[in-house]
Amino acid sequence: MLRGIDVSAYQSSTYDTDGLSFVFVKATEGRSYVNPKLAAQTKRARDAGLVVGFYHFLWPGNLAAQAEYFVSKAPEKKGDILAVDWETTGEGTHAGNAEKDSFIRKVKALRPDNRVILYANRNFWLNVDTTSYAGDGLWIADYVSAGKPRIQAKWRFHQYTDDPVDTNVADFPSRAALKEWADGA
Repeated sequence: MLRGIDVSAYQSSTYDTDGLSFVFVKATEGRSYVNPKLAAQTKRARDAGLVVGFYHFLWPGNLAAQAEYFVSKAPEKKGDILAVDWETTGEGTHAGNAEKDSFIRKVKALRPDNRVILYANRNFWLNVDTTSYAGDGLWIADYVSAGKPRIQAKWRFHQYTDDPVDTNVADFPSRAALKEWADGA
């Protein structure tokens, strides 16, 4: 298991990279928000030689516009991983299954040289998702022992705590294997 974290505007741009193999950086949300620390947090990960991913917090509606917005703001580099963060919004709504699937497919069409994955919490995966479509891989949030999410599905990344930061593991034997998978889109 490889260790990693995900960061957003709530975290420092000088986060600790010691012992990490990957970092996911929040890039965008909806059609108007860009993480003000995106460039600095990305530079930190790249300077540490980590595999880098970017995620978009999905809102219902205007899926093509959201996908285009996301890829216009997330740095474009082969081998970076792109993720859709599918959960309940601050307004208590969420994109539907067809919207989630459409977003993943649109991002994949716009960035065919990048892996595109789904981030969802255990409740969404078990009780909201009806298609089980996760693009190139599933990033599941379930706050239990690292690498032991309580789901019956092939996952690539597991977020297992948010204390002190969102901490993840990846189901790859080495950083080189993760990089090879990410590069193989």
